[in-house]
Amino acid sequence: MSALSIRDEDYRAFADFLERACGIVLGENKQYLVASRLAPVLEQEGIESFGELVRALERRPTAGLKGRVVEAMTTNETQWFRDSYPFEVLRKHLFPEMERRRASPARIWSAACSSGQEAYSVSMTLEEYNSQGGRLEAEILGTDISPAMIEEAKRGRYRANVASRGLSAERQRRFFDAVGNDTWEVKPAVRRRTSFRVHNLLESYAGLGRFDIVLCRNVLIYFGWESRRDIVERIASVTKPGSYLIVGASESLARHSEEFELLRLDGGVIYRRR
Repeated sequence: MSALSIRDEDYRAFADFLERACGIVLGENKQYLVASRLAPVLEQEGIESFGELVRALERRPTAGLKGRVVEAMTTNETQWFRDSYPFEVLRKHLFPEMERRRASPARIWSAACSSGQEAYSVSMTLEEYNSQGGRLEAEILGTDISPAMIEEAKRGRYRANVASRGLSAERQRRFFDAVGNDTWEVKPAVRRRTSFRVHNLLESYAGLGRFDIVLCRNVLIYFGWESRRDIVERIASVTKPGSYLIVGASESLARHSEEFELLRLDGGVIYRRR
């Protein structure tokens, strides 16, 4: 397919659709990003132009088309132990506190978990904590808006180049089994405390349960102000008093919620439910 041409009015209409569908705010001058991500969708669907796609989305699109468009536009870049700081805070501060509270199993939510690396990294961190004398157990839930990403997370199998991204050689040997020549599978000891399900952060949180720790990192920056506030308030509704919320290094809850207080730990910040 040749380069996808996008008229300004179609771009604005698509941006409106995307914000309504999943809360993501495109902003201006993202036509190249939209074109690169949606060109394969147009080809698969036999749609001739971006304008035709926009009109199809405005005419009550099928769930399949809407899902493919949203999936193509959501960012799925991730790696193991991304940014390292949250996992050090878990190991040094939050896991010991959960153990003192006798909150075992602790309930931990990895929101917008992509293909599962964050949720499994939390489980690996707990495995390391317990190997050094800890006695904490946890139930770790990973959620994402993308069904394809959740299916990959459930399988727990990754190509070698993905399995090594952010992992030391020691952790790869300890927490993965080689499957064939180019695939690594997360070991049962890590997988046993994890589960995964599809979830849109702007939709109902009923059925998720209540959590002691929530990781919602590098997600809020993609939403508009009202949606950010709504998501943080919803997270507050499924956390217990004294529980913790960890957001991305470039994200802040300032002006988004009075339910959480900021804590400074080891040169970074996390939030505690009041």
